[in-house]
Amino acid sequence: MSKILFVVTGADTWTLADGTGHPTGFWAEEAVAPYEAFRAAGHEVVVATPGGVQPTVDRASLAPEVNGGQENADRIAKALESFTELRSPVRLEDVRLEDYAAVFYPGGHGPMEDLAVNADSGRLLARALESGRPLGVVCHGPAALLAAVGADGRNVFAGYEVAAFTNAEEVQGGLADRAKWLLQDRLTEAGVTVRAGEPWAPHVVTDRNLVTGQNPASSAPLAEELLKRLG
Repeated sequence: MSKILFVVTGADTWTLADGTGHPTGFWAEEAVAPYEAFRAAGHEVVVATPGGVQPTVDRASLAPEVNGGQENADRIAKALESFTELRSPVRLEDVRLEDYAAVFYPGGHGPMEDLAVNADSGRLLARALESGRPLGVVCHGPAALLAAVGADGRNVFAGYEVAAFTNAEEVQGGLADRAKWLLQDRLTEAGVTVRAGEPWAPHVVTDRNLVTGQNPASSAPLAEELLKRLG
């Protein structure tokens, strides 16, 4: 079967507007749900991070209240333990897109710290988009789209429709007034059209080979859509 590239944030802190650091990383469900779906379909998963650092899970994403209770929180924590590829990521800088059939970016606030300004990630996204490969990005993962700028200075995703973590969700999550910038605003400024669904409900938007999800609940249906495109 095919190899699927997971590009995961290497950041464990998100710098807030006042300069303080908020503990973060990748969001557990957004990594686990697609990983389980891809592996169940027989695909191989390779994790890449900036510099090849071992990614950090956002501890908040393991709490019972964001996982529908303690039972599911325990299940996701256990699933993360078996996601062994997270322990030996390749360097994002060394990735050859030609080796992969699809590319996927999970979220968490981490991408707003590193992938949003990572030129290697931006070039990879631009090449993936141009190649026609299935490209999946969920929640705060679309922050990485901000680094995908073409030779003309325009964002290569300008004119695309996406789902991404919304201003309303950031407000309800309690961090909007402390953030340096909000994802929905910054994507809109880059010429990307954000199609917002109901806060916290599954919402997936497809536009050509780009498949995006709004929030953690969107990660499983997004994975299903990517698998359809892989045949």
